[in-house]
Amino acid sequence: MSKKITKDMIITEVLDIDQATAAIFMKHGMHCIGCPVASSEKISEAAVVHGIDANKLIEDLNAYLEGKEA
Repeated sequence: MSKKITKDMIITEVLDIDQATAAIFMKHGMHCIGCPVASSEKISEAAVVHGIDANKLIEDLNAYLEGKEA
């Protein structure tokens, strides 16, 4: 995979890699992907605010991207 998603990445960085990742964020309860904070907030920070498991989110994002390359 050319780019591995990490908890330190900004939400919009991931969306710039692939807009379809929005569905994964939303599946995890992170519906703020369109808000202005998404352009400055790390995934780890947003996960805390939304009470979600950042590790599971990162795992699902990377699995999706790896699946696209297969």
